Amino acid sequence: MIQSFAGAEEAPAPVDHVDCAVVIVTYNSADHIERALDSLPAAAENLAVRCIVVDNGSTDGTRDLVRARSDAMLVESDGNLGYGGGFNLGRCYAGACSSVVVLNPDLVLDPGALAHLFAAVQEPGVGVAVPLLLSYDGTLYRSLRREPSVARAFADGLLGSRLAWRPSWLTETLHDSAGYGHPRDVDWAAGAVMLISSACDDAVGPWDEERFFLYSEETDFSRRARSEGYRIRFVPSARARHEEGGSGQSPALAALLAVNRVRYFEKYHSRPATSLFRAALTLNYVVRARRVGDRAALKALVRRSSWDRLPKRDWRGAAAAVGTRTKG
Repeated sequence: MIQSFAGAEEAPAPVDHVDCAVVIVTYNSADHIERALDSLPAAAENLAVRCIVVDNGSTDGTRDLVRARSDAMLVESDGNLGYGGGFNLGRCYAGACSSVVVLNPDLVLDPGALAHLFAAVQEPGVGVAVPLLLSYDGTLYRSLRREPSVARAFADGLLGSRLAWRPSWLTETLHDSAGYGHPRDVDWAAGAVMLISSACDDAVGPWDEERFFLYSEETDFSRRARSEGYRIRFVPSARARHEEGGSGQSPALAALLAVNRVRYFEKYHSRPATSLFRAALTLNYVVRARRVGDRAALKALVRRSSWDRLPKRDWRGAAAAVGTRTKG
């Protein structure tokens, strides 16, 4: 059951309890948001769902599309708050719920996906459940990750996705497709869809929007969830599919992706260890600097003085948003 809203953009946080509060952060998502919303009822099955769409200053009609619907509450931000900032704002409107869901606007959920994820967080110790991510043609997206380390960063820089069977301490990404065939605990996963129990959400607290405008916020949240004693559970029976053409990345965002990996690492490690990690990432981009985005990332890693000029929170509304944000 999807809760209906009237005058949603002005509504206060509702008080009736639902199973899932779904928060979707949009930025120029008019080509995709309706299909994402349309997939929710079948994905939820018999769960009670409330949907909140936080728009970060779209200029393509996204707000009008959401405002015209009765199955989503539209929350208009005062500027581009980024992904974590948008989620934090949406969480304020979620009301009473047993779980909160982070959902990318360019994804379509398969029938039963939310129900399977919700069932997973009912298991003892599970705080976050993540689905199997696929492209529309059924191609597997290797979304499962291990905690970043210096050794993994160096190995990934040299080997990329080659030698999928290599030991876990030599790669951050789970490359072996066989590993996606059964439920398992993971360190973290690409955050296109995350169902978080309310207990875990309360224990971990807001996402780190100040440090991570885009990218690495799900890595950080997952680490903090694990530190609170919660498990991150991969549920392959829950599936989500990327809309064709829904993912894109400008050179500025490619640079931000690389830089935020360093920002995440230095949040939890010493300066010497962070220097080694940054060197490993730099090697990664030296090896593969064929695309414009890779060269932008390499330049940003080498020149820390450029980091303040990367996309960041913009309370004025538009200037800091560059390209299409996607997870996974």
